[in-house]
Amino acid sequence: MAKPDPQNSQYEPLSPETLAQRLSAVPAIAERVGSDPAEWTVREVGDGNLNLVFIVEGSRGTVIVKQALPYVRLVGDSWPLPLYRAFFENHALVRQAQRDPGSVPEVYYFDNDQALIVMEFLAPHKILRRKLIDGEKVEGLGDFLGKFCARTAFRGSELSMKSADKKKDVGTFAGNVAIPAITEALVFTDPYFDAEMNHHTAALDPVVADLRADTRLKARVQRMLMKFASNTETMVHGDLHSGSIMSTQTESRVIDPEFAQYGPLGFDIGMLVANFLMAYLSQPAHRTVERLGDYQEWILTVIDETLASFEAEFQMLWKIERTGMLYPAALFEDQGQSSEGICLELLAEVRRDAIVFCGIEMHRRTLSLAHNADFEEIEDEAQKARLEARNLAMGAKLILEADTFGSTATLLGIAREFNAKDIL
Repeated sequence: MAKPDPQNSQYEPLSPETLAQRLSAVPAIAERVGSDPAEWTVREVGDGNLNLVFIVEGSRGTVIVKQALPYVRLVGDSWPLPLYRAFFENHALVRQAQRDPGSVPEVYYFDNDQALIVMEFLAPHKILRRKLIDGEKVEGLGDFLGKFCARTAFRGSELSMKSADKKKDVGTFAGNVAIPAITEALVFTDPYFDAEMNHHTAALDPVVADLRADTRLKARVQRMLMKFASNTETMVHGDLHSGSIMSTQTESRVIDPEFAQYGPLGFDIGMLVANFLMAYLSQPAHRTVERLGDYQEWILTVIDETLASFEAEFQMLWKIERTGMLYPAALFEDQGQSSEGICLELLAEVRRDAIVFCGIEMHRRTLSLAHNADFEEIEDEAQKARLEARNLAMGAKLILEADTFGSTATLLGIAREFNAKDIL
């Protein structure tokens, strides 16, 4: 499984003008789009931070073509980035499809040299973050996301996998050096000092100064960075947020796992909850007073259902798929002893980690390089600052007091409390 060489002379970025001619000879594409490239319609739709993304439509159907660029698109070629991230995204999608069938787009074709993936076109799906900003609801969203996080976490760990297979997979993903380094810097480090690419709303200066003066908070964040960098419990999506989920009114899929690596069991679920909390806290800028309360409570319901579904699915898998080297039945059930309480203890530890990761992500998306549209699209700067201040203050509480959040009801109660607070 050779990774693409970032200096490969064969690599050439695609464009709407060149894509059809260059890819029309690929059978996996032609059979799904049509064999005549002159009949293809190609649109570039990528609005992310890293890649080129195209919708390719023809007489037979439509596909998505995603190609890595040799730099961070958000910044430009002053920040080089290896093309091999497409290699890891492809392998992550394959593993996610195995571990939770139907949860991710189907991959039709992967080209190492061109660092591109051709995959299923999702329609009429819409990026979840946009749906949350627009006030749209998705049926079954929390149940789907909780099960996705539980299945990928459990089945990607030595609770389920053979140890040799898991260690081999850890070795494969250990080659994804540059992408995790972005997370290690932008998520865990940059928000807490005056990093070069940071930016934040000017009125937040006193709140930011207080955060950066809190050595206990920064030490807790660095402890979680240590866990993230050195803990290989399971394969994580690595960037699971409302922008990496596509939904209709009744169905959802998870996309964009190019930040995949092996990491802590609680990482994905924590990052996901953070993005729902940011959607919740930003709602006063997006909803009328008449709709605000109902829609905010719906978002909290999604958080509740996500965490409940995660824990219920994890416990079910513990009972029927615990076939790895960890907590084997030989030590418990085969001796007539229950392991249910042990599973609950592990889940409590995962929850504590997730809450801290959640608070860190709330800080990162307000202070570091890549912000969320939930706040960024607020035109009234004073209102934006007020809502972002609530977000920063709640994030700090989660980081420092995660041990006290024994139930989801407590977490949601804290969210309602901060939603009504005036921090500035």
